[in-house]
Amino acid sequence: MALLNIISLIFQIFTLMLFARIISSWLPEINQYRFMQFISFYTDPYLDLFRKIIPPLGMIDISPIFAFLGLGVIEYVLKLMVINIFR
Repeated sequence: MALLNIISLIFQIFTLMLFARIISSWLPEINQYRFMQFISFYTDPYLDLFRKIIPPLGMIDISPIFAFLGLGVIEYVLKLMVINIFR
């Protein structure tokens, strides 16, 4: 079904954006580029949801792990809803 492929593509792109945002937090000089500002604009609100709930462990922020897990769950539920609607 084409709609499921579109949903998968959107979630894959967002996952790659999250990964780029996490890498950019280790390399702060990258954040000055317009492309990284674009990625930060769209990924930070989602990451901030998890950062508010899960405090960092010392210098290590584990909230992105839960952000990736949450994204997978949201994708799975959305695909199930689409499959059940268009049965």
